[in-house]
Amino acid sequence: MGSATSELPARTPLSDSAETGLKIVVVGGFGVGKTTLVRSVSEIRPLNTEEVMTQAGVGVDDLLESTGKNTTTVAFDFGRISLNERLVLYLFGAPGQERFWFLWDRLFSGTLGAVVLVDTRRMDDSWYAIDRLEHHRTPFVVAVNRFDDDTVRHSLEEIRQALALPDHVPLIDCDARVRWSGKDVLITLVDHLHTLAMAQEKTP
Repeated sequence: MGSATSELPARTPLSDSAETGLKIVVVGGFGVGKTTLVRSVSEIRPLNTEEVMTQAGVGVDDLLESTGKNTTTVAFDFGRISLNERLVLYLFGAPGQERFWFLWDRLFSGTLGAVVLVDTRRMDDSWYAIDRLEHHRTPFVVAVNRFDDDTVRHSLEEIRQALALPDHVPLIDCDARVRWSGKDVLITLVDHLHTLAMAQEKTP
């Protein structure tokens, strides 16, 4: 992606009217933008557990020279966003490197929903995330993080077919660097969770 960055937000106190807190996990392959998404939408200074990758990781870590990325999340990212006066989302960004995937099942504990970030240049990296979420029966939405150097620009329908996503799973475009775009992804997830909850209530 481009080099656009945003300043860390000033600490925003949690509203006294906040009634509902939802745990949301952001998953996807290495370098897809999970840390960037959590940072861009969080209203508090996000907790990051990124470490610089060294030569010791050659052959173990997935080094993406094309992105210039030289750090990797080794535990999880954490942030918070209030969607309205009553609804607060607690965001956990899962590590993308395969050697840290054992942490995912623990992160999924107590999770109400998830966001799967997709990089269309490395679509295969999304399969594990989708598989684990389906295994845990965790509702999710898929957000395509469009990178500046992605010249192919697959359509959402092409991406849905490539990932074999059912029609009921929301699929949207996003720019993880931009707060309103990341917030739109989270609102899409909350709307999806609400729709599923209403459907369950109507089921005899």
